[in-house]
Amino acid sequence: MSTATRKSPLTDWTLVVPVVALVALVFSWGRDLPSGVVALVALCLGGAVLAAVHHAEVVAHRVGEPFGSLVLAVAVTVIEVALIVTLMADGGPKTASLARDTVFAAVMITCNGIVGLSLLVGALRNRVAVFNAEGSGAALATVATLAVLSLVLPTFTTSKPGPEFSTAQLAFAAVASLSLYGVFIAVQTVRHRDYFLPVDTGAGRSRPAGAASPSEAATAMASASAAASAGGDAGGAAPAPGDEDHAEPPSVRDALISLGLLLVALVAVVGDAKAVSPTIEAGVESAGLPNAVVGVIIALLVLAPETLAAVRAARRDRVQTSLNLAYGSAIASIGLTIPAIALASIWLSGPLLLGLGPIHMVLLALTIMVSALTIVPGRATLLQAGVHLVLLAAYLFLAVSP
Repeated sequence: MSTATRKSPLTDWTLVVPVVALVALVFSWGRDLPSGVVALVALCLGGAVLAAVHHAEVVAHRVGEPFGSLVLAVAVTVIEVALIVTLMADGGPKTASLARDTVFAAVMITCNGIVGLSLLVGALRNRVAVFNAEGSGAALATVATLAVLSLVLPTFTTSKPGPEFSTAQLAFAAVASLSLYGVFIAVQTVRHRDYFLPVDTGAGRSRPAGAASPSEAATAMASASAAASAGGDAGGAAPAPGDEDHAEPPSVRDALISLGLLLVALVAVVGDAKAVSPTIEAGVESAGLPNAVVGVIIALLVLAPETLAAVRAARRDRVQTSLNLAYGSAIASIGLTIPAIALASIWLSGPLLLGLGPIHMVLLALTIMVSALTIVPGRATLLQAGVHLVLLAAYLFLAVSP
């Protein structure tokens, strides 16, 4: 396809919806909204989610994997961190556990919800979902380490009463989290980028005996992509397996526009979620449910763009891209939130509760163990998908009925 006849990946609705959602955010921020306006804001929220997924895919097609997944994960997390700090600054003592609840919800939703849905779609499409065990295993190990250091240890430390870190312990956790996140990004994008590329298994078919391993296939695909791009546009993206193998990457102009609109859409998603949160909170309170349910609902809304993007990637036989989104979001959620909260604690008054309770620690341990068993073989069936989704269901049920 020639450049002259190439259709722009930017469509009318993807240009308009993020702006409309942002306008809705501006007019609804800090106001008591009637039910009709809440419904309109919720509609804008849904549109912004779909637009964010579209623009993330445009950017990903231009820059290639794993940079595309990284863009969406980091963008969502940065805005989520800003929202947490804002709510903690305005909420007083009742928000002491907000950072913990939000981060843990993000870990459970990404490691069980997004992973489970992606494996389910991949297994339904090809009987076996194939991915790169080296890259996914490294990401899972990073998630487990960050979660234990930041969310489990505070329950057992004795420097301060309750599930809190002392100032020195919080500073160490912040530095360790940020350092691990930086090392992971360097490995994912530079040193071992081939470990995080989608595995080419022949239109998603399971790998026969004696064939190349997922890591070898990813390495071969990365080499082939680099060789192919040497004679073409140096800024072009490596084609990913699936329906878009032969699609021409978007122009630099289209990619930059999509990047800007992606940020606008994500700001609208998080802001509109906050705008409708009082209504959600009132509904939860009237139903007699625990306050933690509000945090779960907000986390589900904020992670909706990544969830949809991961499912769409799995439908195109790019399960590795889905896992990059899932584990990358969990790593970013902890690796950026803990340092930000540690810095904000300088001027925030009141306690900062980070340690998990017994039920959540059991769910976290089970999630890590099951995820390791899922990742090690480099392939998964409907059973593994079902196990992860049951774990998510257990977390959601216990959030409602602890």
